Amino acid sequence: MAKSILIVAGEPSGDLHASNLVKDLKALGTDLEFFGLGGDLCKKAGVDIEFDIKRLSVVGLVDVWKNIFTIGTVFKGILKKADSRRPDLAILVDYPGFNLRLAKELAKRDIPVIYYISPQVWAWGEDRIEIIKDCVAKILVFFKFEEELYKKNGINSEFVGNPLLETVRVTLPKDEILKNYGLSKERPVIALLPGSRTTEIKTLLKIMAGSAGIIAKELPGAQFVVAKYKNLPISLYREFLKDSTLDIKIVDGDSYNILSISDFAVVASGTATLETAIIGTPFVITYKVGLVNYIAYKIVAKIKVLGLVNVVANSVIVPEFLQYDATPEKIARKSLEILRDGVKRAEMIAALARVKSSLGAPGASQRAARAILPYLQ
Repeated sequence: MAKSILIVAGEPSGDLHASNLVKDLKALGTDLEFFGLGGDLCKKAGVDIEFDIKRLSVVGLVDVWKNIFTIGTVFKGILKKADSRRPDLAILVDYPGFNLRLAKELAKRDIPVIYYISPQVWAWGEDRIEIIKDCVAKILVFFKFEEELYKKNGINSEFVGNPLLETVRVTLPKDEILKNYGLSKERPVIALLPGSRTTEIKTLLKIMAGSAGIIAKELPGAQFVVAKYKNLPISLYREFLKDSTLDIKIVDGDSYNILSISDFAVVASGTATLETAIIGTPFVITYKVGLVNYIAYKIVAKIKVLGLVNVVANSVIVPEFLQYDATPEKIARKSLEILRDGVKRAEMIAALARVKSSLGAPGASQRAARAILPYLQ
């Protein structure tokens, strides 16, 4: 008889990692069926998607409150499905505000919970650790320092490595990438990565385009490329680039190849900072949210840096321009400084290489699948 697994991945990055985990669990030869919350990638991997992540694409406190009814409906719906289908195991992927609350309810129902991708307890305070200790059978983490933190608190944790080492791939040689997008190898290329959510594009793309304008005046011949997130409409990007006098190319769903041929990048805070580090392209980080979200962040945040690459490095190896510092002028000035200084570029590239080496070896999702298997037997 097939074992039933509830998968809950509420964001695009979680959808990616969950889909790979599902594939690797299936590859172990166990008769399994999956259902729950996810996106197109989970669906393609064979998960019966009861609720789609498109309904839950929110950022920050204000967006959560705006969508509280939808989030509550999905939450109740998942529990209803859990009650009717009685899964043998639940795998909760990231999305901590939702998933930690869900873990409590699943524990009441005696459904064992594996947590995949740790909530950032090191960033937002350690009050969530008690919930994990009480409600989660095992937590599989992407960073070694997380494993040590959880073990110190008596939680069953395992560092499986970081799956980005497998998913971040450059698929074409540099000359071919340049040719495909009409870019010159004689002129510098600067990539703009404004995020994967509509709210991020609306907030950050105009700022990035403004910084590109300043850079172009002082770096003649510079070429600018926006790495478009594949699930967002191109019209959204064009709307926030329409005031720019530059020929900024928009490339759809090929960010890794674009980063690989770029001399520099301006990147929205998030997973993309770690992806850029793995590729090794020098960059700066920027992010901005609404005032209420910013105040809430300042109240609860326990770390002084936001970029994941800086958290992993435990130092500011990549400059951050957040909130009131997220201005075209400041971003452009620092970008030009690094572009023009060969020593600073080399130092950053070396620091990014150290971050990459700290992420473990390829094969994270396979190791995670093997760690989960005993809970299905």
